[in-house]
Amino acid sequence: MSITQQYLLDTYRAQRLGEPAPPAPGAHDWQVVREWSDYRQFRAVVAGRPAHGRIRRLLIHWLRPTH
Repeated sequence: MSITQQYLLDTYRAQRLGEPAPPAPGAHDWQVVREWSDYRQFRAVVAGRPAHGRIRRLLIHWLRPTH
């Protein structure tokens, strides 16, 4: 059974039981990739290596004194 067929079956079952439909396959792929990247950068900071990208900007924002 393909992913699409499983999704259609789950959607049909949810509709018959009055439950909310499941998310479509691939709907959250980019969010997962972003979170995985953030986690790797977090582990690098904990290990003593410098932060890069979004984590670095967030840390700078938190540590910069507001005027």
